[in-house]
Amino acid sequence: AVERLPAVTRERFLRDIYPRRKPVVLTGLELGTCTTKWTIDYLSQAEGSKEVKIHVSAVPQMDFLSKNFVYRTLPFDVFVRRAAEVKHKEYFLTEDEKYYLRSVGEDVRKDVADIRKQFPILAEDVHIPEYFEKEQFFSSVFRISSAGLQLWTHYDVMDNFLIQVTGKKRVVLYSPRDAPYLYLSGTKSEVLDVDNPDLEKYPLFVKAKRYQCVLEAGDVLFIPALWFHNVISEEFGVALNVFWKHLPAESYDKTDTYGNKDPMAASRAIQILDRALKTLEELPEEYRDFYARRMVLRIQEKAYRNDYG
Repeated sequence: AVERLPAVTRERFLRDIYPRRKPVVLTGLELGTCTTKWTIDYLSQAEGSKEVKIHVSAVPQMDFLSKNFVYRTLPFDVFVRRAAEVKHKEYFLTEDEKYYLRSVGEDVRKDVADIRKQFPILAEDVHIPEYFEKEQFFSSVFRISSAGLQLWTHYDVMDNFLIQVTGKKRVVLYSPRDAPYLYLSGTKSEVLDVDNPDLEKYPLFVKAKRYQCVLEAGDVLFIPALWFHNVISEEFGVALNVFWKHLPAESYDKTDTYGNKDPMAASRAIQILDRALKTLEELPEEYRDFYARRMVLRIQEKAYRNDYG
């Protein structure tokens, strides 16, 4: 299970918790009036009928790789009411479809999500825990999801807080060191059903150590960069994700508005490795195998941490 700690000071967080690079749930933090104020009625009238782009899924498990959902646009007030109901009189796909809003910037390609810009009225109700410097701030992503909706397992390249404002979420996490068992495609895992995985298809998945927590309204989960997470909304709920840069700013890809593109040096290293592998193809199989194994050993010697158990 993920450790739960009552509200800690910024100093204690930075001294004792942050350097361990493990997820932790912080409880009892001062988050502002949002935890009591954000009812369905208040949310829908506060930001009115401005259009929002949402994911609509006919099934509870959303899959980014097969894209088993569609993007649609709804006025915000209509969206909130629909996301809060189980059966819909009006719908796009099915009467029990699920909805998910992940706020984005004005221009998705250039602008990051920032609740102060996209939802200024609601932003006034939130106090974001100030555990990082102002200039490290990257984005604040407003999220609303239907009960039962499950997001695919993925990692982000920045540290972040998942602030559960209302409703309840279950979060399953995996350490970056378990990446070899998660069947990755880019930043996402192919294993959708983490509770009942298809072990014929994904036999190594059993080796991945599972960490789990339940977030109640008012809880804040610290998700360190590169930790994989799979989020299930057990109830209709509203959350806010805050991402911040803990590497030097120039390490990050300038075109990254979501906080999930690999750091520049990592992308370059992977391109170079792909070229090296292409070069090995010039050799007969026996030689290719021999030199590939030597390359793996060299990578382990030079780049692996030796304190991973």
